[in-house]
Amino acid sequence: MPVQLFFALDRVKALAPQHPEWKNKEPFASLLKGDLKAALAGGDHALLEIVMATHAGMTTMEFEQIVRDWLATAKHPKYKKPYTECVYQPMLEVLAYLRENGFKNFMVSGGGIGFMRAWTEQVYGIPPEQVIGSSIRTQFEIRDGKPVLVRLPEMNFNDDKAGKPVAINQYIGRRPIMAFGNSVGDKQMLEYTQGGSGARFMLLVLHDDAAREYAYGPARGLPDVQLGAFTPALYVQAKKDGWTVVSMKDDWKQVFAFE
Repeated sequence: MPVQLFFALDRVKALAPQHPEWKNKEPFASLLKGDLKAALAGGDHALLEIVMATHAGMTTMEFEQIVRDWLATAKHPKYKKPYTECVYQPMLEVLAYLRENGFKNFMVSGGGIGFMRAWTEQVYGIPPEQVIGSSIRTQFEIRDGKPVLVRLPEMNFNDDKAGKPVAINQYIGRRPIMAFGNSVGDKQMLEYTQGGSGARFMLLVLHDDAAREYAYGPARGLPDVQLGAFTPALYVQAKKDGWTVVSMKDDWKQVFAFE
């Protein structure tokens, strides 16, 4: 599960006393019972409802502080470590290598831009202006005599799949020289990168290490997974188009810095 979903689930529990109607309303009723599978059975609509209920209604600054407060105490259920420590060591190394050699790194994610900007500079060395993600609408208001941006319960942009090249063009205005991904949500971004002239590099990380991380997608012969999908079709396309596929199990000496 993406880190932001863990955050949203914890927010549902924290906000539940203010919403007694959630006990009988899906997807919240199932979430409060601990049944994530039933809660997400509603697909993207259910996921969107969870995000809107937990990510809107406050100013952008208030939301950033809520995220930072959560990250300061929340721990991954498997690793028992803060989420900011559950990042991939090879990813940190490649970002540092590119930075040292004159490249400018951007994070392009289906996750919420406001959620990621609260911590990406500290963890990845990527400042807020180089983070691109999904967003909800905001509006300008004067609150207590101060100008603020208020987060509304409405989707503004979904930075996933075909949305990624659109956002890259809109925010950066340049086609990437390299692109790194790990799911079907990154497919169009890698295709867009490859479509440029000159040398290009496209890489996909295959999650096939059940011992140190997780194994899903082609690693287990699964046709698809609900979240973090790396489908057999994506694997076939990567091989056909000459993309580099990295096996987490075979190619990474170390997955996390804390190992």
